[in-house]
Amino acid sequence: MRAVFLDFGSVTRGDMDCTMLEQAISPWRYYDETTMEQVAERIKEAEVVVSNKISLDRAAIFAANRLKLICIAATGYNNVDLIAAAERNIPVCNVRGYATNSVVQHVFMLILNLSRRFVEYQQLVKNGGWQTSIHFCPLDFSIEELSGKTLGIIGYGELGKAVAEIAKAFGMQLLIADHKGMPARPGRIAFDEVIRQADFITLHCPLSEETRDLISRREFELMKPSAYLINTARGGLVNEADLLHSLSSGRIAGAATDVLQKEPPVNGNLLLEYPQPNLIVTPHIAWASKESRQRVLDQTANNIQNFLQNQPFSQVKDA
Repeated sequence: MRAVFLDFGSVTRGDMDCTMLEQAISPWRYYDETTMEQVAERIKEAEVVVSNKISLDRAAIFAANRLKLICIAATGYNNVDLIAAAERNIPVCNVRGYATNSVVQHVFMLILNLSRRFVEYQQLVKNGGWQTSIHFCPLDFSIEELSGKTLGIIGYGELGKAVAEIAKAFGMQLLIADHKGMPARPGRIAFDEVIRQADFITLHCPLSEETRDLISRREFELMKPSAYLINTARGGLVNEADLLHSLSSGRIAGAATDVLQKEPPVNGNLLLEYPQPNLIVTPHIAWASKESRQRVLDQTANNIQNFLQNQPFSQVKDA
């Protein structure tokens, strides 16, 4: 039995414990990265293939004659041709809930950085502004408390619910959005009303044709001028040109994003050129705590072990 990890470097830089993977199956071949041209060759003798973001298309799946299981070291599975896998009777599994704590903490790190004006005050100190202040604390930038503020949550799955719990601890008011364009169900608020009323809006929904550009010029025009947008979900949920316009024109107070439409932004990105501190961009690391990455590997190992022992595992239903 042979297993291959196509992009091991995307989850570790030598700081992960692979004991559970090695106990589930061996031997392993770990590749730091794999190009599309290398996929077919690298998996052709494998019985188990693990990929985080590397695509497994129809040609590669049908060329791997020994392949019995495809493991995605992530929750999203759009990088695997599920139809081709199903035709070959190869189950596809993913990992779920591994990054909840990490993402939630990142969300509030971004919210607090914006509301406490952390970037501006850090720069003020570096530039000598505190050292030359006539007062013991310079009040150059207005600071806001989260208590009493309204948090709009768009996407109320595991992450959205976990964010809600932490928001309660800060004393925030919650608005849970229903699907865009749909009447509100009990316990939910119409999408547009959440956009209008929220002081902070955080996105936790998947990217699909229905959610692409979920937040664009129309939504920015509905927001309070004092509102902040937080996106730790997918870059395509937010129209980047419209976000830039809204920030530049003062239509909204600020934004923070951990995701871009194209990652990594090898050809640049218009948001990266925005010079003002009311936009924070982090490089898709909300999920990436050491503990979270270890859970990815351990859950993947559990999937493999359970598959081999004919026990239930986290199979993608579409497959």
